[in-house]
Amino acid sequence: MSAPQFFDLQATHNPHRWYLPLTPAVCVGSRDNLFMFGGVGMASAITALERTCERPVIWATAQYLSYARPPSIVDLDVWVPAAGKYNSQARVISHVGDKEILTVNAALGSRPSDISRQWLTMPEVAPPEDCEPADHWRGGGDDLHSRIEVRVAKGSYGGTQVSDGGEDGRLLLWIRPREGVAIDAGMLAIMADFIPGAVGNALGLSAGGNSLDNTIRYRRIVATEWVLCDIRITGVHGGFGHGAMYLFAQDGELMATASQSLIVRVRD
Repeated sequence: MSAPQFFDLQATHNPHRWYLPLTPAVCVGSRDNLFMFGGVGMASAITALERTCERPVIWATAQYLSYARPPSIVDLDVWVPAAGKYNSQARVISHVGDKEILTVNAALGSRPSDISRQWLTMPEVAPPEDCEPADHWRGGGDDLHSRIEVRVAKGSYGGTQVSDGGEDGRLLLWIRPREGVAIDAGMLAIMADFIPGAVGNALGLSAGGNSLDNTIRYRRIVATEWVLCDIRITGVHGGFGHGAMYLFAQDGELMATASQSLIVRVRD
């Protein structure tokens, strides 16, 4: 029996078109202002690309253009302008009606090779069961944040502070879905969109942000229950911030890297 999916991406009669019904379960924001989580938009596009091209994603970059709100339906159109023996170049345009929500460009494929190495190592932190749990600052509810468990290994997040992250702008979080969802390319893309949650930790303020973009590069995805997200805010200026994330399996395998720019918002 296959593992449950985090979002309900549906096929159509056209193998290059998919659709995603929006419910609060894939959205964030206040109860009267819910919108699709950017990571879900990117993850659904990556999943559509992999299913259409029947190849794994190597890298993908999303440009966030507008908001999609429940109970609307997001249509995803897949374009594959180049497909070679081992890799394809493709893109997805996600839209609600004629309003474009995000565009994702990507490369997909794999080549025969026995070489598998990594030079970036996972930081030494306590295992997730020994780390403090954290809730999102908006509290409970039935939105996306209620479906994801977060434990803080270093820094401050969701009212839980383990250490001062402002000294180096670094936040270490253990993250897993609560519903037994498998860790795949889509789930890692959702986690990669947690970079804005590290802005408050870096500044020592009640702050966050809205993503302008997200780029994720996949190395090797392995079976793991938890993912260690090593988030680093590299700088803030002029109301915008930039950050990066390294995503490790529990055994130290580097599965992906991500980077993002965002609008910085300081809350009262």
